[in-house]
Amino acid sequence: MVAGFCSLAAAELVSALVRPEAGPVTAVGGAVIDRSPAALKEFAVRHFGTGDKLALELGIVVLLAVFAMAVGVLALHHRRTGSAAVLLFGAVGAVAAVGRPEGSAPDALPSVVGAAVGAGVLFALTGRLTTAPPRPPASGSESESESESESESGEAYRAFDRRGFVITAAVATAVSAGAGLLGRRLTSSVQAGATASRHDLVLPVPDSPAPAVPSGTGLNIRGLSPFFTPNKDFYRVDTALVVPRLDAAGWRLRIHGEGVARPLTVGLHDLLRREIIERDITLACVSNEVGGPYIGNARWLGVRLADLLREAGVRPPSAGGPADQLVARSVDGMTIGTPVEAVMDGRDAMLALGMNGEPLPFAHGFPVRMVVPGLYGYVSACKWIEDIELTTFDAYDAYWVRRSWAQQAPVKTESRIDTPRSLASPKPGTVPVAGVAWAQHRGISRVEVRVDGGEWHTARLSAADNRDTWRQWVWEWPATSGRHTLEVRATDGTGATQTGRRADTVPDGATGLHSVVVDVS
Repeated sequence: MVAGFCSLAAAELVSALVRPEAGPVTAVGGAVIDRSPAALKEFAVRHFGTGDKLALELGIVVLLAVFAMAVGVLALHHRRTGSAAVLLFGAVGAVAAVGRPEGSAPDALPSVVGAAVGAGVLFALTGRLTTAPPRPPASGSESESESESESESGEAYRAFDRRGFVITAAVATAVSAGAGLLGRRLTSSVQAGATASRHDLVLPVPDSPAPAVPSGTGLNIRGLSPFFTPNKDFYRVDTALVVPRLDAAGWRLRIHGEGVARPLTVGLHDLLRREIIERDITLACVSNEVGGPYIGNARWLGVRLADLLREAGVRPPSAGGPADQLVARSVDGMTIGTPVEAVMDGRDAMLALGMNGEPLPFAHGFPVRMVVPGLYGYVSACKWIEDIELTTFDAYDAYWVRRSWAQQAPVKTESRIDTPRSLASPKPGTVPVAGVAWAQHRGISRVEVRVDGGEWHTARLSAADNRDTWRQWVWEWPATSGRHTLEVRATDGTGATQTGRRADTVPDGATGLHSVVVDVS
């Protein structure tokens, strides 16, 4: 265990000098995520929510502790073999780090150095446990008796250099703790520049501001989700075990590929000099189960992506363009494929710089991310974006498509009951049943609620902001005593009603009706 701690601490220090994502726990965790089947990923999101990454890292640390104890037992009997096992595990970490989409040869260093330190500490500690031959006969009757006993047993005795072991372990632990803390300090100092660049970024006044939110958009009902989701509460579902922290001054975006007549490379200040738009847009994750929490509404500030593409000479397929897919790449290696037609059909697809009146939080893509109304995030919402390549769906499968998800995924018409909560116990009488409904880029025209499978009752809708945002609703239920099941369904702006057929999130989003069971008493 001591050797394992020393190994991780040394790797922490080296990863601060290389890059934080190259640390062995992060690298192995990333490799596990990349190779996990869609069903396992969905299990993690379903049961751990946005804490799925923490659960994975804790699981890796637990496995490391078990591995360390097993290797420790092995090293007591086979000293060199035990140390070699540590080096083998370091090789696994190195391969995982270099094999990441954004990996490079230097990323192997934290795992290699950490393994070397761990192997050395383990070898030194086990050296304090030595096997000695039987003691030679001693003079005196008592000594002769003891010698006879030892000779009869024929066993060697194990001498434990207690003082040497404690000193070696203490020194190794102290030095490693210092190295680990130094690594954290170095990482923080490197990230300080990114933090300062976000703090210093002054968002411009939009050239095309969002229309004022109509009166009555929020119903002000207790337990109902607010119309705008605060940044701190906005859902986060991605594969980044370490949130990238980019310095805005050094950020660049490259636009290239098939059908790009004039390749572009732009920085943040280039974007700030362009026409800035402001729009209210609801984002949803395809991993959101029926009635799930992975949806949020925000006011976004940014630059129209279609304008940049046209400047680069890109034409949509409907105008004869050869590329039908836009592949966005993140600094962490994520790839997201978006239909070119959707980006250039007039909707407010943007490279977003701001979120709810402030620069993007690091966890949500600072300094720049993609936002495309009407599409699930896995085919549109690339965070920490650094590259856009124009290609075709036939030529390239993005990250999630290679893991059983659909190439294209428009948001489905959905609705959710926020209040009363499942298993709540309201009193008989009028009970407000309220929630949200969404069908981005189509809008919501009607919401209905029913009790115990009976007739559908039309709910009262809040005022509509625009067709790219969710809409609140409420139905005043004359509740009677007993256990009841409440269900909700929505109809979008095209007249299509939400299906009641249950389907899983894979491959292109869950379907079915959200329901809650309450006990009125």
